[in-house]
Amino acid sequence: MAKKSMLARAAKRSRTVAKYATRRNELKKKIKDPNVSDEDRYQATLALQKLPRNASPCRQRNRCALTGRPRGYYRKFNLSRNKLRELMLQGEVPGVVKASW
Repeated sequence: MAKKSMLARAAKRSRTVAKYATRRNELKKKIKDPNVSDEDRYQATLALQKLPRNASPCRQRNRCALTGRPRGYYRKFNLSRNKLRELMLQGEVPGVVKASW
């Protein structure tokens, strides 16, 4: 189980990303638009830099839904390798069977 402080930090980051998502997208579109003047593009760049650092989606870390483990994460199942193996052996993961040959 991950530390509660790390889980709280991850939850706070995801809330911050959701809060500033539309603002970030607007500013990024303005920066990439070739029809925008250089001055407006520069102002948009400065505004983007003033947003909180944790508003960037790349600062989020994938974590296991059950334990909060950050490593060995399988996106398809939203679980870490340890819990995924336990659930597969119990037969609780649909569509997954143990290999035998």
